[in-house]
Amino acid sequence: MNTCVVGLQWGDEGKGKIVDILSESADLVVRYSGGANAGHSVVRHAGEEVFALHLLPSGILHEDVLSVIANGVVLDAEILLQEIEGLSQRGIQVNGKLKISGRAHLVMDYHKAQDRLSEEALGNSKIGTTIRGIGPCYGDKVARSHALRVTDLMHMEKLKEKLASIVPFKNKYFQAMYKNAETISADTLYDKCMVWSEALKPYIIDTTALLHQAWGEKKSILFEGAQGTLLDLDHGTFPFVTSSNASAVGLAAATGVPAKAIDRFLGVVKAYTSRVGAGPFPTEQDNEIGDIIREKGHEYGTTTGRPRRCGWFDAVSVGYAVKIGGIDEIALLHLDTLSGMDELKICTSYRHLDRKLDFFPAEANVLEQVECEYITLPGFQEDLTNMTDYDQLPDNAKNYLQQIETILERPVKIMGVGPGRNQTLFR
Repeated sequence: MNTCVVGLQWGDEGKGKIVDILSESADLVVRYSGGANAGHSVVRHAGEEVFALHLLPSGILHEDVLSVIANGVVLDAEILLQEIEGLSQRGIQVNGKLKISGRAHLVMDYHKAQDRLSEEALGNSKIGTTIRGIGPCYGDKVARSHALRVTDLMHMEKLKEKLASIVPFKNKYFQAMYKNAETISADTLYDKCMVWSEALKPYIIDTTALLHQAWGEKKSILFEGAQGTLLDLDHGTFPFVTSSNASAVGLAAATGVPAKAIDRFLGVVKAYTSRVGAGPFPTEQDNEIGDIIREKGHEYGTTTGRPRRCGWFDAVSVGYAVKIGGIDEIALLHLDTLSGMDELKICTSYRHLDRKLDFFPAEANVLEQVECEYITLPGFQEDLTNMTDYDQLPDNAKNYLQQIETILERPVKIMGVGPGRNQTLFR
């Protein structure tokens, strides 16, 4: 069976944990979008130190799984090599277990510089980027003339010629547009690329051909999305989004594998909602409730360490993500975080200017003005973290899940009651 796992909120839903669990029955795990701005936290056993992955697919923690970084990813080679070294120090080797698409684009130092300079220039209007160079790299990909791909690391003389053309242009642009722009050295970048080339050559192949071969051989392929549907460049809360198609709709373009190859689309949500950075957030609780959720759920960014904004479960936005992603089943995590609350709320509809909205609005300014209509449910006090079966859940927790299922019209098949693999319930 081929499965695609995507987040249905603003990222940080816990996709890494779900992919890690499902990897046990997969032959290949494919990371297909985003870059080092994504962060997947995986805890194999309760109490174990977290594996924080930014570019490597979560399947890399499994011995007999081939991990693939597909063409839709923008690759920060420096961070990737740091991740590989970090895993090696913890006894996990990637040799023979990782393949990287030559069609993926390279994140360069000038992309990170542009990201930082642009955000500084925007002042109070900044988008809230992670300053990882993701947007500028995708921008060069679209503009084409100054883009570099992973395959360029296989042809270093030609790459040297490209850098000799690209870097002077970037320096002139930065100096004209931004204050305090530092000059970038083409020679220094080339030296870095030499190191990357030597280290990454064994991993670089045509992953599109690899995936079609695996599909034809009926191998089990698990596709791993980055960020979340509401951060999708086309379908998210624009302009407060990421620079790629982070929803399920981006899979085909980002891998070269058609959507009809996927047997199951699994959407991952938290039992509440969180968001990092700027942008509309209708159910946000900028109060004691939000603080409680943040601290109990350890809601601090894997990539940035920034505190996440927290609020009640938003069934309107998740319902929209379910529709556009063709989601078949739901995995709901962090149910244990809600333990101890006297009551729980679910947003079931939006109103704007006294009018009920029929669909998730495309305009960020409208979304900032909507009023949420909630249903209120009794909370539960029991500690869920040691429960191993759905039937052990308290009635109020089951009722909460059933309400979400009814509203979304999709079954909740997987529930998380803690960060560890063994703190996962299945139905």
